[in-house]
Amino acid sequence: MIPIVPVSSAASPAVVQDITHYMRPGTLQLAALPPLSLYVHLPWCLKKCPYCDFNSHEMAATDLPEQRYVDALIADLEAALPLIWGRGIHSIFIGGGTPSLFAPATIDRLLGDIRARLRLEPDCEITLEANPGTFEKDRFRAYRQAGVTRLSVGVQSFNDTHLAALGRVHDRAQALAAVEEAAQAFDTFNLDIMYALPGQTLEQVGQDMATALQFAPPHISIYHLTIEPNTYFAKYPPAIPEDDTAYAMLDHITELTDVAGLERYEVSAYARSGHRCKHNLNYWQFGDYLGIGAGAHSKLSFAHRVVRQVRFREPRLYMEHALAGNAVAQVEEVSRADLPFEFMLNALRLRNGFGLRDFSERTGLPVTAIEAALAQAEHKGLIERDFARVRPTQRGFDFLSDLQALFLSNAA
Repeated sequence: MIPIVPVSSAASPAVVQDITHYMRPGTLQLAALPPLSLYVHLPWCLKKCPYCDFNSHEMAATDLPEQRYVDALIADLEAALPLIWGRGIHSIFIGGGTPSLFAPATIDRLLGDIRARLRLEPDCEITLEANPGTFEKDRFRAYRQAGVTRLSVGVQSFNDTHLAALGRVHDRAQALAAVEEAAQAFDTFNLDIMYALPGQTLEQVGQDMATALQFAPPHISIYHLTIEPNTYFAKYPPAIPEDDTAYAMLDHITELTDVAGLERYEVSAYARSGHRCKHNLNYWQFGDYLGIGAGAHSKLSFAHRVVRQVRFREPRLYMEHALAGNAVAQVEEVSRADLPFEFMLNALRLRNGFGLRDFSERTGLPVTAIEAALAQAEHKGLIERDFARVRPTQRGFDFLSDLQALFLSNAA
């Protein structure tokens, strides 16, 4: 990692130096810049879930510095503006943590400040993550009035026993009430559902899905419970279903969503026509994103290079640095050798795969850089391709990690 030159609002020469550094000649040649999204991280939660490895922090009942944190976010954004001048924003995702801890008026202020500094595309999708444990009557409608166009509700399960095992702060009744209001307030909303939970049976997975589908959600995200390092579950692992049972659960979920008119367009995402998540699609298609907020990551393309940034992780340290104009803790340029794997890590998650032309446009590399790995993947039955497009087969979808790993050793 190369430490970035600190930037402050009063240090325009440093800004110019950064831009000059990014715009210098390099080994890549990008014909055009990809779409740009904005990610905003709000890191506080009521309680840290035992399976969560995200940058989230428990808050005391009266310890949520909403206005100071928004001040820091906007200072962070202003310092980054020279790197994205002239580029429109296709989507905004406000994630966490639990963003719905923030008052609708604060979200309204945040989005207003963003609009004052960035050009949002006319159809810009604005997603807010919400937790049923923070639900109260009319709160979701107030987020809609503030400018949020898409709500993502972290239900995880409708079973009280499984919610308790996951350490969730909400119960079944709160989940049902939250989803009902989300369905009334938003044309597009998402439900997060987890499976392969401690003690869960195939029948219980079906019950969770039947409850979710009764609300006719336009989008569902499905996640296998995984034991991540540095979590409570890593230290005290629960007994979760065997792999064969988990595969059967996923097959059952896919069958139920298909009957309900939801298409599995990505490994973990199911949507009705016209309701795919634009923000996540931009990630999966190797688009650009500017991340602001504690621990947020960015991926930004320039004419001759692709750069990744990481903000300071601890919220109070982040606020101090962002308000001083230097929120970025580290930055690195993605090497030519790493670009094929970085692209495939995302693009192969999509059921429809990717266009070969898209690979060259987003990475600045010739298709020959991945030909050997593509041939190997085709030989293993993990992809199918023609002269224009590469798609994972059903086998490739089932063994996605093995497919992605074929591109790790590519030398461009």
